[in-house]
Amino acid sequence: MSVVERAQELQPELVRLRRSLHREPELGLRLPRTQEKVLAALDGLPLEITLGENLTSVTAVLRGGKPGGAVLLRGDMDALPVAEASGVPYASQVPGRMHACGHDLHTAGLVGAARLLVDRREHLHGDVVFMFQPGEEGHNGAGAMIQEGVLEVAGRNLDAAYALHVASNRVPGGVFITRSGTITSASDRLTVTVRGKGGHGANPATAKDPIPVACETVTAIQTWIGRAFDVFDPAVVTVGSFHAGTQANVIPDTAEFEATVRSYSERTQERLAEGLPRLVRSIAAAHGLEAEAEYVTSYPVTANDADETGFALATARDLFDAHEVWESPQPTNGSEDFSYVLQRVPGAMLLLGAAPEGADWQNAPMNHSPRAVFDDRVLYKQAALLAELAERRLTDTGRVVR
Repeated sequence: MSVVERAQELQPELVRLRRSLHREPELGLRLPRTQEKVLAALDGLPLEITLGENLTSVTAVLRGGKPGGAVLLRGDMDALPVAEASGVPYASQVPGRMHACGHDLHTAGLVGAARLLVDRREHLHGDVVFMFQPGEEGHNGAGAMIQEGVLEVAGRNLDAAYALHVASNRVPGGVFITRSGTITSASDRLTVTVRGKGGHGANPATAKDPIPVACETVTAIQTWIGRAFDVFDPAVVTVGSFHAGTQANVIPDTAEFEATVRSYSERTQERLAEGLPRLVRSIAAAHGLEAEAEYVTSYPVTANDADETGFALATARDLFDAHEVWESPQPTNGSEDFSYVLQRVPGAMLLLGAAPEGADWQNAPMNHSPRAVFDDRVLYKQAALLAELAERRLTDTGRVVR
C-alpha cells in the first residue's frame, strides 16, 4: 500500500481531530485543550514525548529502525482572536476565537504523518522530530521551542526541516506551491507617537497640533517606500491603527499610529529598521514637534534552501499529479516563525491550497478572515507528503541537488 493510500485510510480520523480542534480554538503560547487532544491522538505510539516548560508545546521523536540522520516536521496549533463567520457546522464554540489560518489542519496533518511513519518505523534510516508548536501568530512559539531544545531533542544535528501551510485562497484546493529562497516576508512593527502641545481648535497657532504632522508622516512613509526601494526587492508598510484627540474643537497633545512592515530580504529589513524611525523623527522636527518611533523586529524572512526545495517539489510530484504541484514565481506577503527553524536547519516550507471543492478560490476569503473556510479533503495530502519527505530525506532517495 502506498503512503497516499494509507493516508486516505486515515482521512476520517484526521477529519474528526481537525474539527474537534476547530471547535475549541486557543490563542498564544498556552493551548492546554489543544495539547490534550494532540497527546490523546498520539497515545500508544512509540514516540519519545517532551512537553514545553514555558508553552504548551508537544515534541515527539520517532526512532527509526536503522541508523541514520534526523528530520524535523512542524505543525503550528494556535488560533486567532477572530469571531468566526464561516457558517461551517463545526464552527468555533469559543466567542471571539477562530482557527482562521488553518493551524487546526496543520496539527491534524502532522498527527497523520506521525501515524504513517510509525507504520514505517523499521525501515526509517534515522529519527523524525514532530514539532507541535503553539504561538505562531505573533508570539514566536518557534523561537521559544528552539530555546527549549527542539532542534537538539533527537540527540544529533538535524539534516532537514519541513512544514506545510494551508491557504483558503491564492491557489486551487489540493495544489502544493513553493519556491526556492524567500517564501514568506519578514514581519516587523512600527509604533509612532507624535508629541505636540494641545490647545483650542479655534486657535491652532497657539498650539502645536500633532494630527497633521502624523498624517503627513503616514503619507511620507508611502512616498519613501515607493521611491527608495527596488521594485524587485520591495517593502510594504500599512498603517492599521491611528488614534488622536477626543472631540472636534480640542487639539490633543499627541497623535499615535501603528504600522505593519513587510520585506523580502535581510538587507531591506535592515534599511527599514534604520530608515523609518529616522524619517518619522525628521518630519516631526521640521514642524517643531517631537516624535517617538519604536521599530520592533518580529519574524525574519522565511528562506527555503534551494536543494531542499527541489527535493520537496520532486517528492510532491511523485506522490501526486504534476499539475497539482506548482513552483511559485514570487513569495507570499504572510510571515512565519518557521523562519527561525530554517535559519538553523536547511529545509523548506510549502503552501497547500485548501479552498473548498468547486469554490472560486481566487476570490475566496483569505486566511485570517472570519469567513475563511479550509477544506478537510487536503488532510491526507498533508500527512502523506510530510511523511514521505521525512522518509525519503532520511534515506536520501530521490533527492534533487541543484
